Amino acid sequence: MKKIFALLVAAGISLSAFAAPESFTSDANHTFARFEYSHFGYSTQQSRFNNTTAKIVLDRVAKTGSVEATIDTKSVDTGSKLFDGHIQGEDFLDTAKFPTITYKSTKFNFDGDKVASIDGNLTIKGVTKPVKLTVTHMQCMDHPMLKKLACGANATATIKRTEFNAGKYAPYVGDDVTLTFAVESIKD
Repeated sequence: MKKIFALLVAAGISLSAFAAPESFTSDANHTFARFEYSHFGYSTQQSRFNNTTAKIVLDRVAKTGSVEATIDTKSVDTGSKLFDGHIQGEDFLDTAKFPTITYKSTKFNFDGDKVASIDGNLTIKGVTKPVKLTVTHMQCMDHPMLKKLACGANATATIKRTEFNAGKYAPYVGDDVTLTFAVESIKD
C-alpha cells in the first residue's frame, strides 16, 4: 500500500512538472467584442467593435490563466455611420481622448476542467471597474487548417454605462449594457 501511495505521489509531482502555461494570440478575423442595450424600450440594439486583440496565457493543468484584451474604440460598428459618430463622441466613448477599452484579468475561475468565469478590470474612458466575465463556451484543440493548438471562447458580462462616464440619455437609453466577447486564439 505504501508503495502504491508513493508511486501516486511521484506521478502527481511529475505530472505537475509537465504543466506549463501556454501563450495564445487572438485571431483578428475571429475575435470581436459586441455590446447591446435597450433603445428607449423599443428594441435591443446590437453593435460591435471590428478591431479587438487579446493575449491569453492558459495553464489547463494548474488551472490558471490570464488575458489582456484591447478594443479599438474607433472601430465601433453600429451599422450606421451617423450613429457610429454619436457613439464615438464625448457623451459616449470619447474616442478622440480614449482610443481604447481594455480588460485585464486578475483570476481565472475553473469548474472542474472548464474555465467558468474570469475576474478582471475593465477600463472605459479612463474609469476602471472590476468586471467578472461569465464564460459560456470554451474549447481548445488542434486547429484543423493551421495544424496548431487553438482555443476559442465566448464570454459575457453586464455593466452600467453610467459608471464609466458614458451615461447620456440614461435611463431612456438603457444603462445596462451587455458585453459579449467571441475570441479565437492560436498558440504562439
